[in-house]
Amino acid sequence: MKQIRIHDEGEGDRCTIMVIDDDEAMRALLVEVLQENGCQVLESYDGKGALAALQTITPRVIVTDLKLPDGGYAYLRLLKAAAPQSSIVVVTAYGDSQSKVKALECGAQGYFEKPLHLKDLKKWISQMCLVNPCGNMS
Repeated sequence: MKQIRIHDEGEGDRCTIMVIDDDEAMRALLVEVLQENGCQVLESYDGKGALAALQTITPRVIVTDLKLPDGGYAYLRLLKAAAPQSSIVVVTAYGDSQSKVKALECGAQGYFEKPLHLKDLKKWISQMCLVNPCGNMS
């Protein structure tokens, strides 16, 4: 499998979102929901592939799992350094108040625990895509 897949069925200036998750089912769900709402979506199953892609692509929002291959808090710092203008949201099954604080200290602007309420994530992403909201994210 390629480390990065780009899903883009439309034209024009749309919100670009990168989804990084080693759980294929979760990644596919997020990609589908975001595409349905008018976003250009890039996907990666690991941190290494995502960091490599950020050398040439600048997403407006990065949705990432915390516990994934090449992941963790140091990885969040690398993501933020590689894409300082991108908003980063962590989606994790291993959440607690300490990990949330640490993730925010490492560069994340948002934090959601699994099981994920897609409506809440879409609302957060819509707020991050102020210039060009990702289609109808409500």
